[in-house]
Parts: sequence; C-alpha cells; structure tokens
Amino acid sequence: MTSPGAASNPLNILSPKRKTKKRHFVQQKVEVFRANDPVLSVLVWGVNHSIEDLSQVPVPVMLLPDDFKANTKMKVSNHLFNKENLPGQFKFKEYCPQVFRNLRERFGIMDQDYQVSLARSALVKDGDGQGLGLLLTSYDRTLVVKEISSEEVEDMHNILSEYHQHIVTCHGSTLLPQFLAMYRVTVENEDTYLLVMRNMFSHRLLIHRKYDLKGSLVSREASFKEKVKELPTYKDVDFRNNMQKVYVSEEEKDKLMDKINRDVEFLVHMKIMDYSLLLGIHDVERAEREEEEEMESSYEEEEEDENGLAPVPALGSYGTSPEGIASYMNSFKPLGPGEFNPYVDVYAIQSAVGAPQREVYFMGLIDVLTQYDTKKKAAHAAKTVKHGAGAEISTVHPEQYAKRFREFIANIFA
Repeated sequence: MTSPGAASNPLNILSPKRKTKKRHFVQQKVEVFRANDPVLSVLVWGVNHSIEDLSQVPVPVMLLPDDFKANTKMKVSNHLFNKENLPGQFKFKEYCPQVFRNLRERFGIMDQDYQVSLARSALVKDGDGQGLGLLLTSYDRTLVVKEISSEEVEDMHNILSEYHQHIVTCHGSTLLPQFLAMYRVTVENEDTYLLVMRNMFSHRLLIHRKYDLKGSLVSREASFKEKVKELPTYKDVDFRNNMQKVYVSEEEKDKLMDKINRDVEFLVHMKIMDYSLLLGIHDVERAEREEEEEMESSYEEEEEDENGLAPVPALGSYGTSPEGIASYMNSFKPLGPGEFNPYVDVYAIQSAVGAPQREVYFMGLIDVLTQYDTKKKAAHAAKTVKHGAGAEISTVHPEQYAKRFREFIANIFA
C-alpha cells in the first residue's frame, strides 16, 4: 500500500482571515488536494468513467454470487490527454460494482449525485484523520473517502454478501457505515485502496464535541496531545469524567437501541469486534452565537481576498450546489439553526424537548472490519495477564465485546 506522503503532494491553503456575510458557524482550516495529486486525480477520473460505464449496464433483477467477486479494471498507458493533471500511466479498479450500485440505491443515493459529490470538485483532507492513510471528505461534505489496507479489502469481501443482506433486511435503517464503493488506484506501481462511505456527521451543522465509545475503561482516555486539538476525539473515560449525557426522547432512544441491537447481532454473527460508537454533538445555541459574531464582523472586513485565491467555504455554506447528494435539501424550505434534512443527515437526532440545552446528535458505528483473528486472541491473552481476568479490557471475544458495548451504550442516555 502506498504511503500518503509518497502518493500525494497536497497544496496547503490557509483559510483566509476575512469573513463574509454568506458564512455560517466557524471558518474551518482545511487542506485542499488539487487535481495535480496523481492518486486523487486518477480516483476522480476512474469514478467518472465507472459511473458512466455503469449507467449503460442494465440493473440486474437480482444480485448473483459472482457479483460479490466481480471487479472492473481500466489500464491507461502513455496517457497524453490532460497530462498536466493525470500521470502518463495508471490503473483503476472498482470492486463489486453491481453490489455497491445496489447499496447506493438502498441508501437513497442516486449514482449521478454520487458522481457529482465525489468527482465534481477537489476532495478535502480531514486533518484529524487517525492512522497513516488518507482520510478525505467530498467537497460538499456528504462523503468520506478512507484509505484502507489490502487486508481490509479482503475483510470487506468476506462480509460484503451478508452486509448487503443485512441492509436489505433492515431496509437501509442502520447505524453501520454506509459503504458506497471500493476502489484500487495504481500509480507508479504503488497500490492505494480507497473505501467510500457516507459521512456520519453533518454537511452543514458543525460538530462541537466528539466521542469514540467502545464500552471499555482500560486505556480509553484521550491523550493530552489529543485533548489540545481544536476538536478532540474523546473516549469512554472522558465521557464518564465529563458527566456527558445524550438527551433524546424515550421514543428516539428505543429506536436507537433497536438499531444498535440489530446491528451488533450482525457484527457478532460475523465475528467482528473492536468497533466503536462515534458520537458527534452539535450545540445549537453556540452555533447561533458564532453565526451572529460572523455576521457582525462581516460588515467590518473587506470582501476582497488579499491573496486572490477563492475562499475556502465554511462548513455551514456547503450544500448549495444544485446537484450532488447535499442538493436533496434544496427542495425543502430553508433550514434554521439546528435543523437538518433527515434524507441527507441520516445519522442525526434532535435533542428532546426540555433537554438542558438544544443539541443535535450524530451517532453511528465505525471500525467494523476487525474480525476476531489470531492477532486479537494474542492481544486478549496479553491484556488478561497485565490487567487480570476480570478487568474491562477492549480485546475480548465478540460475544463479550457486544454485551459490554450494548450495556455501556444503553447508559449514555439521560
């Protein structure tokens, strides 16, 4: 697998200091990948070609076992057209195209909108990406592109058939990641594997607090280095120490726990563990205050960007394109503070009436490709020796992990 340093040459663009009347919430510092990055250029090229090719192929009446092993490959040599953006030689591979097309449809995403959201504008690097691989967000912030290992590609193939059946059974109503496509990009004989998912967070509502919860208290506290970040990822111990609670109605809580129980049963069946609940919290009052400050300062500052560069849009200004996944909201009335379109922000839940503060919660299950293999068994044995057999350690058997996880999550609600 290619290292991101070798594969990409990102152009750093600092967010302009000026603020305009159109901005909402807080200006984000982002790093934009320009089209001259070879891996991302080939990804965009490949997505455009694969969606166009797929549109010429009739939708099958039903998926067959071979569809879950299929792939399409494109190899380009001595490429001369658009050579300032694309390398002279490259390969692009799409895994299980009919299966992922079917999944996109079940998740309510049309291929044309998927293509626009992913390939129309430059992808944005998520500066908070964990691990060494690329973590990118589509320009309209509806999609996430994550670099994965060849082993994870194999893991995805191992679960894809039953994952698809699970999505069919639950009619797309799930807290699992919405897997939308999987690709391999080869540039200079280096392979980069990319997994495309729906963004669990909002494309327009800023996240103010974020937690990664596994249901274990052993080594589950954010480091000092993490805590000083602008948006830290807190963990289970922090959740407890902060006396954090999720304020939703009983009805919403029951719906959530039904989804979690159904999804976790699937993960146990697949012998998957080490997953987390990703919880993002949008503070409505804080967002309103920040927007008012933005509006006030916009009258005092120049509209011209001193660098002559196009301003990087603030989070709240995404989704105004007439096309793409975020455009689903355009047919509705304008959204006010803390409001969202459930067809776009599918992981979002409003806080209950009478909650201590108005909040919007984003909840989904992440890191669902870790199967209980020899490596996990060895880690479990080592931690048992260190912490004792009764300690709450994170590497346990899938059934134990699921039981502890569900019990912890059931207690995060007020």
